[in-house]
Amino acid sequence: MPAWKVCFLLFLSACFQLCYNGITLFMEEEKLTSEQDIFDITIIGGGPVGLFTAFYAGLRDMRVKIIESLSELGGQPAVLYPEKVIYDIPGFPAITGADLVDNLIEQLGRFKDKTSICLKEEVKTFERKNDMFTIETNKGQHFSKAIIIACGNGAFAPRRLGLDNEELYADQNICYNVHKLDQFAGKKVVICGGGDSAVDWANALDKIAESVTLVHRRDAFRAHEHSVEVLKSSSVNIVTPYVPLELKGDGEKVQSLVIQKAKSDDTLELPLDDLIVSFGFSTSNKNLKNWNLDHKRSSINVSPVFQTSQEGVYAIGDAAQYEGKADLIATGFGEAPTAVNQAIHYIYPERDNRVVHSTSLIDKKV
Repeated sequence: MPAWKVCFLLFLSACFQLCYNGITLFMEEEKLTSEQDIFDITIIGGGPVGLFTAFYAGLRDMRVKIIESLSELGGQPAVLYPEKVIYDIPGFPAITGADLVDNLIEQLGRFKDKTSICLKEEVKTFERKNDMFTIETNKGQHFSKAIIIACGNGAFAPRRLGLDNEELYADQNICYNVHKLDQFAGKKVVICGGGDSAVDWANALDKIAESVTLVHRRDAFRAHEHSVEVLKSSSVNIVTPYVPLELKGDGEKVQSLVIQKAKSDDTLELPLDDLIVSFGFSTSNKNLKNWNLDHKRSSINVSPVFQTSQEGVYAIGDAAQYEGKADLIATGFGEAPTAVNQAIHYIYPERDNRVVHSTSLIDKKV
């Protein structure tokens, strides 16, 4: 055989081997990536019930992902009433919303290696194919073998000022809720709002901050009469009726807020260290109609074991609806283990899925 033919055949053989190796490597990498990306249980909602559900799933040795629409975990107790005391949590005679959330996050920390958390993501749709769910969010796709919905009455978000550059400073020194009062110690604080939260925060910060200025678009407040009386007798600088007009800052933090008097061209510039926006929150379950689940208004109809109308999808907490339901955090905590255990049985029907006490499960992991 001529030498050139031998060389040509060797060249073809080498090319074939390179292509084969490349395809094999690609398939192996694709398989590895897929296996890493597929979680056992994805929990929609990172409030108290979602956090406890993730913990219990971790206790059962599941890989868990939490998808939360807010920029932080904890749901309403963390965002709407972190300083408010809750009295109906089992084992706690009294506990603030913030402390409850901190405890739940600490509890979940035991399984941090098996838990993935995605914040500021809103679930648009999900679809099951080949025993796996593809979950579409505003940021991309997630893959899961089962889903537990614990999103309460839906995604909720703070009502904003609506001013230019607000997003730029939203994660800096513009606050839409108060986590810890002492974070404002010795600072110049401006609060926008006229409801209970705005007035309560102004009263609480009066003795903590260097100065507190409360801006409201009306002369009358929508807060409790006693709170307003306390406000008027405090050293809080009350500025009414004014509306926010412009944010001034250095690109990193807001340095002052320009406000305009209602029905007038008069303006004031208020220097500040922190700006609290207390215009309330809006809730929405607008995507529920795209989830292909039997629901009524903003609640999902479930079976006695919290399965929805779609196999492999469960709903608990305020998101779930059934006869006799009590919308309490404690109720959601009780529903979580049943939903998780049902999800495990759905994912791994061949396993011995008998439930044992947590002491036995933790002892095995130590």
